[in-house]
This record gives sequence, structure tokens and C-alpha cells, in this order.
Amino acid sequence: MISIDRFAGPALLGTIRCLGCIPRPVGIWIGKVIGRLLFTFDGKHRDIATENVSRSFGWPNDSRQVRRIVQQVFNNLGTMVFEIAWAHRIDPRQHPRSFKISGGEHYHRAMAKGRGALLLTAHMGNWELFTIVARMAKIPASVVYRPLDSQPLDDAVKSLRCRFGAKLIPTTNRRAIVQILNTLKKGECVAMLMDQNVDYYNGVFVDFFGRSACTNKGMAILALRADAPIIPVFMVREKSGFRAVVLPEIPLTRTGDKQKDLEINTQKINQAIEAVVRRYPDQWFWVHQRWKTRPYCVWPREV
Repeated sequence: MISIDRFAGPALLGTIRCLGCIPRPVGIWIGKVIGRLLFTFDGKHRDIATENVSRSFGWPNDSRQVRRIVQQVFNNLGTMVFEIAWAHRIDPRQHPRSFKISGGEHYHRAMAKGRGALLLTAHMGNWELFTIVARMAKIPASVVYRPLDSQPLDDAVKSLRCRFGAKLIPTTNRRAIVQILNTLKKGECVAMLMDQNVDYYNGVFVDFFGRSACTNKGMAILALRADAPIIPVFMVREKSGFRAVVLPEIPLTRTGDKQKDLEINTQKINQAIEAVVRRYPDQWFWVHQRWKTRPYCVWPREV
């Protein structure tokens, strides 16, 4: 019996190729129409985004500011696939026309230390286009990612992500940490998305927009173990295309207390993400339940 799943990957790649033939302005317009439809009919994620934005900025749920940001978030989601298709269709020699980099000196300063670098990024703008900028800047980058449940679909997505030379490190690989450390030892970079909720055993609770958020402790562990610099890099949209915003290195704190060091340095990671989200509030992935995991409450036993 033929599994429909085996056709998912080729179908996705074929769709991307077809969508790439659509002129970018037309694709953006279609994406915004899709975004409006999602905003109208996907009540679950609209409510999640509305609540997240409202609580984070202290605005009423029904305020004009909240509605504008949430609507734009859905517009961005609708245009992402068209942007990916367009970026993968055009000749790489044309990429510098639409992709810019600011703050590149921070990257070069960190790499001069000879210990590689951990690239801190987030679901900002169109994060899937980061590999294009890495290629432009000649950054030897590997990307940590969570594989999709469907193997054929995962293979298709991997082919898109690796087209411009990036390597992938799956989180399901038992030797992922060893692979990351070896990559850093070779003086290369490892990019990690660090802005999503994790289970309590994978993270530490630190502040994010004034609320305790369970945050992945992996980057702090790796940075402390390898003494590798952490460089924030975020992909943001502009009218003319996209810009990779590279920020100064996050200085590591070492107190001698392992748990405290994890918390302090993970807090710094959250602060870097929060700063860029506040700067570009309509470009972040607000539909995610960032504060879903709550701290354990240990109740005293009755006497």
C-alpha cells in the first residue's frame, strides 16, 4: 500500500518552485490576504497572540495597538512561504540587493577569539532566510533544529535549509551536544532559536517581558563549557527586503555556582531577545504559547 506521506516532500518542493515564479510584490499581496483570513478564522491563535501582546506591553486586549500588531503578525505568517520561495528561486548573485547586514563588526570581533560562536536568534521576521545571509557573509554556520515528524517532509525542508551551505544539527541526535562542541572547536558558528517555551526539565525560569518564562538552558550550558561567545543575530523585514541585525556579544557571567550561572546567562539571552522584539513588535511569533510551562509549586504536607 502506497503511503501518502512519501509524496509530501516532493509536493512541498514542487509547490515552493511554483510559488517562486510569482513576482515578489504579488506574493506579498497574496500573503497578506492569507494573513487576513488566518486572523479572521483562526480564533485560537489570534486569542493567544492578543493575550501575549496585551500582557507584555500592558495594553487592553481590545486596544488599537494590540489589534494592529496581531494583524501584522498574521500578515507576516501569510507571506513567509512566498518569501522563502522567491529567495530560493532568484540567482544568489542577486541576494545582496534584498539582503543587508548591520553590525557585522560584532561577529568578526567575536570570531577573532578563535573559539567559534553561538549565534542567538529567534522567530523574528523571516528566520528561515538566515542561511542566505550566512552565505553572503561567508559565515560557516550550522543550525540546530527540531526534525519534523514526517521524514519525507523533513527531508524536503532540510534540502531548502541546506541549499546555501548551512549544516543542520537535529535535536533528536543523541550526540548533538558533542557535534555542537566540535563545531565550535573548529572555529565555526552554531545558530540556535532560543525564544520558545520548553518543559521544566530542559530549561530555567527567568524573566521575559516581566513574566517568568521557562527558557532553554542549552545555549548557556554550551557557552560556559566551550567558553564560546554568544552573538545575537535577528532577521527583520524592511521595505526593500531583509536585514540581519547583528548585536554585540553577550558577556558571560561566571560566579562559581553552576545553577546561578545558568540562570544569569539565560536571563541575558532573554533580555537580548526582548530588546529586539520591543523594537520590532509586529515581527515576532506572538502566536506561540511562550509562557505555557509554569514553575512547580511544592505544597507542604499536612501535619
